[in-house]
Amino acid sequence: MNALSLKQIFASLVLIGITMQMLSFGIAGQFRKNEGKSPEVLTTKQNGTEDFSPKSKIAPDLEEIAEEEFRGMRSNEIQKVIIQLKSETPLNESLGDLNTKDSAELFASEVKANQEKNGIIISDLIAVGGKFKKAYNNVGLVSAELPLSQVKELAKSENVEYISPDREVMGFGHVGYTAGIYNTGISDRGDSDANTWLVGSGIGVAVIDSGVYGGHDLFKKWDETSKVTSYDFTGTGNLADQYGHGSHVASIMSGDWRLGSAAYEGISSGVSVYSLKALGSLGTGTSANVIAAIDWAIANKASKNIRVINMSLGTPVRDSYKTDPLCLAARRAVNAGIVVVASAGNRGKDLYGNKLYGTIGSPGIEPSVITVGAANTLGTDIRSDDTVATYSSRGPTRGYQTINGVRKYDNLIKPDVVASGNKIIAAASPGSTFVTLFPSLKTGASSDADEQVMYMSGTSMAAPVVTGAAAMLIDTNPNLTPNLVKAILMYSAQPLNGYNTLEQGAGEVNIDGAVRLARLVKATLPTANGSALLKSSLPASQTSVISGQTVKWGKGVITNFGFLYGNDLMNKWQGMYASGVLVGDGTPFSGSSLSKSTTLTSGTLTLYQGVIKNNGVLIGDGTLFLSSNAMGGSPTPFYNAQGVLVGDGVLIGDGVLIGDGVLIGDGVLIGDSGSILGDNTSCMLPAP
Repeated sequence: MNALSLKQIFASLVLIGITMQMLSFGIAGQFRKNEGKSPEVLTTKQNGTEDFSPKSKIAPDLEEIAEEEFRGMRSNEIQKVIIQLKSETPLNESLGDLNTKDSAELFASEVKANQEKNGIIISDLIAVGGKFKKAYNNVGLVSAELPLSQVKELAKSENVEYISPDREVMGFGHVGYTAGIYNTGISDRGDSDANTWLVGSGIGVAVIDSGVYGGHDLFKKWDETSKVTSYDFTGTGNLADQYGHGSHVASIMSGDWRLGSAAYEGISSGVSVYSLKALGSLGTGTSANVIAAIDWAIANKASKNIRVINMSLGTPVRDSYKTDPLCLAARRAVNAGIVVVASAGNRGKDLYGNKLYGTIGSPGIEPSVITVGAANTLGTDIRSDDTVATYSSRGPTRGYQTINGVRKYDNLIKPDVVASGNKIIAAASPGSTFVTLFPSLKTGASSDADEQVMYMSGTSMAAPVVTGAAAMLIDTNPNLTPNLVKAILMYSAQPLNGYNTLEQGAGEVNIDGAVRLARLVKATLPTANGSALLKSSLPASQTSVISGQTVKWGKGVITNFGFLYGNDLMNKWQGMYASGVLVGDGTPFSGSSLSKSTTLTSGTLTLYQGVIKNNGVLIGDGTLFLSSNAMGGSPTPFYNAQGVLVGDGVLIGDGVLIGDGVLIGDGVLIGDSGSILGDNTSCMLPAP
């Protein structure tokens, strides 16, 4: 390793190691005086089954801090937290797509109810010496601060659903050809009308990141005005991209074709970019910043036609997705009809290069979002040499709830797909932290600040590829639900040989195949399970030609704990594609096995339980990798197909599963620093 790379890695470790230690929470209500009583029995529901076990209303990491204060290990400091409001309509249930009148009225009613609870929250906080900060009424969360010693007292309120710390979040840090939108054998990127050009025109995309340098040539429209509108959620009032991450991310998704003769053109160059700045100059922020941005996107969905949110950021996981405030906010956005795309994280290996499993960050652990891992294209447009990047975070998700003193892990299969993310060239924000710390990553011949580009690597770079693909699908058919967009992207993805579904999900995104499928979907979506979804037949050969190579569609969809496979996933309307449900609800978990829901799935579908490893042809023809008799949040460890205990140690000789005995912090630092420089392989070349 040369001295320069050592310097870069050290600088990145210092950069990512800096924290803001800000906390926040969501609340409502009157206190219930129940000292000395048994823990409240809370009902949780998953895959059609109810659990009446005692459950804590305080996030595990916040509970640990409070315990340290109780034992005198820290002072009674003021803590910032996020409180989830108790609601008649739980945040993880649907309020419907805001495009429909009834759903919009129901959503407005819920928002009004949240507003009315703010007065109660303020009085409750005053009673414990706390302070109300801000309400996020569109997502039913509130930020506040209070003495650490009073967290447990506040949790006794019968109107408080859950209290979480305002955790720190960080940005994780040739595309058109390898993604399948050029040279695919079909004109206009899948649009059968030769008079149109499918680029996401008129669609609003919210990029929640470190800001976007809107003056860059990659963000200029034909009339030289910027396609970027910026808002600040950091509280500083500074709209500039001081970190340099958000500009790179946004240009991968929306970069204009003129710079470098289209060498750096984004996936959907016609979209309107709404830069929602939630990360500061060091690439860090708080959960409250991100929640405020999501809240704004939901509130402005109709007026600005915001149909997709990109979150190339995340935080290490402690909560289950059922209680994690970032996940709850993301779910509300999906239920409002917005596709949410999140990066998986860059914690896929340890200091020695060993594979780590169970390292997906939040909000990537949320089942309603499209979680994206990074593929390494080796700089070529062809697909036959593509791999999963070594640093790309792997599932299963390791968020958990503590019930009766036992941790119940979510263990969902993630990511959903992968996309090119290694050593991608895109916009550089002049004078940014990245440009200053890593000058060797700058490339290209121009000295003009508005034309400068740089290399970056990570699942952060892969996520906007999928965000752009989602915008193109919505441009093709505006009535697609978020779940159907997700299903189409998975069904048409290319399975990569030698990787399991915890590494690649359904495979590498194939925009050619996805757009062709979206063109077949009826303009008015059916509502009855099993109804015909397409207006004409699926192609006889479900393949794409990308850069001269034939690429097979995987024809499968990841569910929470398994994999559904078959043509009827697209031939028929599946109830799991509707608003307000999860794709994973199509395969409910009961006892030790999965089954196909009779109301949310239909037709001839093959269900694979657990994780499978692909043989390079179709995931549906792959080899069983793990049996899932321990999935579904069971505290029991994993077992392989032969029933051999895997537990929180070695995952069938293929890597280490993050558990109680592995320090996730080590993976955060090494994974993120490794992804900044990328896998040391051939890569995308700058324009001549």
